[in-house]
Amino acid sequence: MDASLPGPFWGESTSYLNFCEEDYVVTRYIAEFINTLSSLAFVVYGIYGISNPGRSGQTTARLVSYSGLIGVGICSASYHMTLKYHTQMSDELSMHLLTTPMVYRLLTFKSNPQRTRLVAVILTSLFTVVMVTHMVMDEFLLHATAFGLAVYLIAARTHKLISQQVLDQRIRKNLRNTARFGCFSFAFGYFVWLLDHWLCQLLTSTKHSVGLPVAFFLELHGWWHIFTCIGGYIGVALIDEITSSEVREDPTPHLAWPVPFVVRSLAGAGTSPKQE
Repeated sequence: MDASLPGPFWGESTSYLNFCEEDYVVTRYIAEFINTLSSLAFVVYGIYGISNPGRSGQTTARLVSYSGLIGVGICSASYHMTLKYHTQMSDELSMHLLTTPMVYRLLTFKSNPQRTRLVAVILTSLFTVVMVTHMVMDEFLLHATAFGLAVYLIAARTHKLISQQVLDQRIRKNLRNTARFGCFSFAFGYFVWLLDHWLCQLLTSTKHSVGLPVAFFLELHGWWHIFTCIGGYIGVALIDEITSSEVREDPTPHLAWPVPFVVRSLAGAGTSPKQE
């Protein structure tokens, strides 16, 4: 780098994770340009969710869930923009601030006040232990395991409640397909996250060969953001629907793209010619 050129605006990286995207290539003000830009998808989906209150109206639980989605986007963008330790911690904290209220809402659905209070105490205690341990000891495994378990619990509990809360077979099928698409998005996002780590050297050399803007499409960590965002949005939207009241109308056409398109495609693929 030319010594006469100004250095990175945020200074040297202090985070202990740095992904495959090369730092400060596009601008000195943003360390990882595509990773930062793709993080804002969480903000877009969160704003869409808040602006479409659905059957239940604008409840506190709903605002908390979609605000959590927005918070993940802001914290993730801040982390990838600066590559600082404190923004990395805020990014990882925001992931639990999104999933913990979702788990609470699922576990306390139709519960008595005693169980609701007990679940609140347990989840608050677990959240505090995980995050304090993670931030004080730089212990990444506990953070990742806790987040993975929360995602699994959300997926399993949501599938169960769909069967209990949705009596109409067609609506139930559409919501199940929506939930499956959410799980697929999350799993595929994690897969490309792994590829970004495993194939970094190959990806970097390929990006140099093809140049910009085509190289942007090979930033796999950015695709992890997109697919995880879709999966997270679907989780928030489904939980809001099935814990509000008995589902009598199909909410999938009102969900954000690409959910309606995918659900229609899956419904069409599952319809035999005789049924048509």
